[in-house]
Amino acid sequence: MSQPTDVGLLSPVSAGTVAESLTGDDAVLAAMVRAEAALLTALAAAGLAPASAGDAAGSLASVRVDARSLALDATPGGNPVIPLVPLLRSAVPEDVARWVHFGATSQDVLDTALMLVASDVLRQVESDLTVLAGFLASLCASARSAPLVARTLTQQALPSTLGMRAAGWLASVHDAVRVVRTCTTLPVSLGGPVGHGSAFGARGPAVLSAFADALGQRAPASSWHTRRTPVVGLATALTVTGAACAKIAADLLVMGQAEVGEACEGSGGASSSMAHKANPTQSVLVVSAARQLPALASVLGVSAVAEQERPAGAWHAEWQPLRTMLRLAGGAAERTSTYLPDVVFDHDAMQRNLGLLLTALGKDPAWATAEIAHVGVWVDRVLTDHEEVFG
Repeated sequence: MSQPTDVGLLSPVSAGTVAESLTGDDAVLAAMVRAEAALLTALAAAGLAPASAGDAAGSLASVRVDARSLALDATPGGNPVIPLVPLLRSAVPEDVARWVHFGATSQDVLDTALMLVASDVLRQVESDLTVLAGFLASLCASARSAPLVARTLTQQALPSTLGMRAAGWLASVHDAVRVVRTCTTLPVSLGGPVGHGSAFGARGPAVLSAFADALGQRAPASSWHTRRTPVVGLATALTVTGAACAKIAADLLVMGQAEVGEACEGSGGASSSMAHKANPTQSVLVVSAARQLPALASVLGVSAVAEQERPAGAWHAEWQPLRTMLRLAGGAAERTSTYLPDVVFDHDAMQRNLGLLLTALGKDPAWATAEIAHVGVWVDRVLTDHEEVFG
């Protein structure tokens, strides 16, 4: 029987992206080891553990752990931290071994690891959205007066401009960037078995701060074992990111229909049975990602209802949906920022379609020009906001 390896065959939107590489099993495993090493550093810094514990922290990164074996060994205990700890303890001197995982619980290590992974992905998402926003700002400026038919309920409505439509795209990206920035430095977790860090005593806050500093993350005010605000916040940021990218893609799908002909992807995708087609594949993939994100976010939302000090099942239900969301949103942001600059806008087709609208309304081109004369003020508002978002 072949090994059950997921190489992205059914998720082309994230296959080969930075987000995919940052969220693989090896990346999650490395983040767990980073968390355990940072705990050794924090314990030594707070004076709870001897200096030798801090000195040994660096050696944990060299421990060879097979992710598949760890996954299989995780089944009896229900999470991969339990079988990881003895492997790490066996790799350090005896006087240090007792300090590996000292005072922590499995949830602390896995939550911290997933926050490290998520922070890495969200920083990449912010970078991709920044590139995307820069292109859109240029498009707004260059196409602010380019006539275009606005459509409502799929039908021709009134004259507008390509710059106005692009300004709507840009405003959505601004929204996403603002939310994403709240998630690029996420909290560590170090509550111990029931949330009050009993093993650390009064030095708990000092250990927590040292732990967060060692990882470059944020120290929470108190345990979030059953206060899942960081995870729900992530779900929101990832969903908004997908929606911002997919709004652009959905518009391009309509604009790119043969009968409309207002836009086309720089290099369309092939059809397996119709050689004449050039499918808007990248737009399709981005839309597919955005359609999955809200359902996955709902799993994280209901998992936030967690009983007492440690949840049973709710926490476990978060892991895979969160990772999938990171991949989908990360893939959508990367692909949109990459393919949009190659989209070709056909201004002749836009004029032709506007002519159909004017005929239906019994109006002339001068009327259309008057209708869109004020549109630039709204484009300028979005461009002003762009300067505020990106300085």
